[in-house]
Amino acid sequence: MARAISVRLDDEAEQALRTLEATGLSQSDAIRSALVTSARRLRRRRELAAEVAALEADDTDRAEMLAVAVLMEDLRAAR
Repeated sequence: MARAISVRLDDEAEQALRTLEATGLSQSDAIRSALVTSARRLRRRRELAAEVAALEADDTDRAEMLAVAVLMEDLRAAR
């Protein structure tokens, strides 16, 4: 079920809303779209941070990264 809310916009938010509306979105569609997009970005950032933490905690993966870095440096120095 849809729920109505009211929001007070500052100048920056008002300008952002005008920018979204300029694409042809209604005010409601623009706000809904912005909320959903923002939430997706936050979730993706958290997922990426968790993935980075898991990779950093993987000793085998870290050893392999270091080995590749050494190999790349050796190849670069051989030129």
